[in-house]
Amino acid sequence: MRRMLLVVVVAAFAVGLAAPLVAQGAPPQGGADQPYTVEYYYKVQWGHQQEFLDLFLKNHYPLLKKIVSTGRMLSVKIEAPAYHTTEDGRWDYRVTIRYKNSTVATTANPDEEAFIKQLWPDQKTYQREEQRRFEILAAHWDLPVTDITPGRQ
Repeated sequence: MRRMLLVVVVAAFAVGLAAPLVAQGAPPQGGADQPYTVEYYYKVQWGHQQEFLDLFLKNHYPLLKKIVSTGRMLSVKIEAPAYHTTEDGRWDYRVTIRYKNSTVATTANPDEEAFIKQLWPDQKTYQREEQRRFEILAAHWDLPVTDITPGRQ
């Protein structure tokens, strides 16, 4: 039984089923002190796209801008697709964040709770609206990306 399990695991690695989080064939992002980019995708329940965007812009975007002002993040960009796709590939909003480096991108921000209390003194309303934003969210995923354009590194 153990031998069979070992064969399955080795086979999975051989065909790429257990590949690392970077795209197959793509180089990893830059060094420790290089900017690190992550795309955050949001798929919202049908009919709630505007409500989600309104709540995002009210209760999350100001926090992202505040973090940009500290230098932890370099930029935040919010995009929506111009056309629709198939339901299984559909996303409604993409938020691209360029972090100062991979360390700050992958560790908790110790100042975030203080920023939230500073930006939204009415914590009951903030918590209720954030709960609603997540209630109408159908799916969410994060995708670290690497710019491989020749001559841009």
